[in-house]
Amino acid sequence: MFTSEQIATFSELEFSLYNYIINHLDKVIYMRIRDLANETHVSTTTILRFCKKLECDGFSEFKIKLKMYLEQQAGKPELSDGESAVHEFFERTLTQHYQQKVVEIAKVIAKAKHVVFIGVGSSGILAEYGSRYFSGLKKFALYIKDPFLPIHAQYLENSITIVLSVSGESGGTLSQVNQFKQEGSVIVSITNRADSSIAKISDYNLSYYVSQEFLGKTNVTTQIPVIYLLERLAKTTYQEMHT
Repeated sequence: MFTSEQIATFSELEFSLYNYIINHLDKVIYMRIRDLANETHVSTTTILRFCKKLECDGFSEFKIKLKMYLEQQAGKPELSDGESAVHEFFERTLTQHYQQKVVEIAKVIAKAKHVVFIGVGSSGILAEYGSRYFSGLKKFALYIKDPFLPIHAQYLENSITIVLSVSGESGGTLSQVNQFKQEGSVIVSITNRADSSIAKISDYNLSYYVSQEFLGKTNVTTQIPVIYLLERLAKTTYQEMHT
């Protein structure tokens, strides 16, 4: 998890942080950045600098890598209750910057003629839910289940495509997004990470950063953040349509 080269770059405060993490691995993966800062008596800025030295974009990514490391060491995954991940997600999304991003996307959706949802697996189920929720709030939306369904350019004119993907790397979904983008549809993606392929080729992205969980090959990552984002987007879009 920690290389000798990385450890050699640590400052005195970062060594203190490192020692605490090493002695409380099972606890740290469920902590918020503020909790860790209080326990180690360092600033959140120090923690973020520490994470950057470990080639992590932030504390959330660090915890994901730490959790994966522990699972590899244990030989089997330990499923969390999900409460800490969801709590941390809401703490991040309630920032003014994140909410402004939601409003910005909602304004674009409000002006579009229709909304197309795509996704596979559990993301597909939520994509269908999203299309029904938007339609219930008077914004025509549909869900395309078949990734090979022929779609002609005239059907995507002045449209918004909302793509759901936990990994952001699903080959079939990525191919579909690329096709829709080439046909002129504006792409909005909801992914777990902002550095995934689907997020990068999207016009707008909302990422939620929760620890991915697998039971065998089945992805059982919590989808509560996705449900919240879909409903928040739909309601904000409705408000924008009536202002």
